[in-house]
Amino acid sequence: MKLHREGKKIIRNSFFIVALLAFALLFIGPHIWWYQVPISIAAIVFYILIVRFFRVPNREFIFKDGHVISPADGKIVIVQEVFEDEYIKEKCLQISVFMSPYNVHINWFPFKGKVRYYKYHPGKYLVAWHPKSSLLNERTSVCIENENKQLVMLRQIAGAVARRIVCYAEAGQEVNQNDEVGFIKFGSRVDVYLPISAKPLVSVDQKVVGGRTVLAKF
Repeated sequence: MKLHREGKKIIRNSFFIVALLAFALLFIGPHIWWYQVPISIAAIVFYILIVRFFRVPNREFIFKDGHVISPADGKIVIVQEVFEDEYIKEKCLQISVFMSPYNVHINWFPFKGKVRYYKYHPGKYLVAWHPKSSLLNERTSVCIENENKQLVMLRQIAGAVARRIVCYAEAGQEVNQNDEVGFIKFGSRVDVYLPISAKPLVSVDQKVVGGRTVLAKF
């Protein structure tokens, strides 16, 4: 299994913690199986989950001009019209993907274009489905312009578990569909704000696959 570079330090530190715990259980203190075995199993499961969080999926991405591909794995939690007031400053179609701790946590650019705006916002760590999480939580905002001069805002949002957002976008950068835009450690949410004229092709509660599921058509 290929692992993402963002997880190398955490995986290494987790391994040392689990190894020290195993050493302590085996060689220090009373050898009582009824607490040694459950703790050892829990530690191993914890380490396996940490490694799994940072897996890089082996998948074939799809490329479709004029379409918006899902930037993340997860479940659709919002499809609605809203006013985007940070950069686009007009009514947009918002589509939000909730990423559980079991999903792949890499995020991808949903279409080919040019990054016109990037900003990191420090903030709170409300649960990702909280109505105000997109405004109050730690987040990054990336605005991309497509070949038809249409603007789309991509927002990575931290949640109650996710405490670290990584974003590789830079203003002025040319990007291709399915290039990596960043990584949200331990899950959360990605919001996409599309032109109001865009046609949504997904619905609430639908499961989506990053780089493969079409969210909307321009």
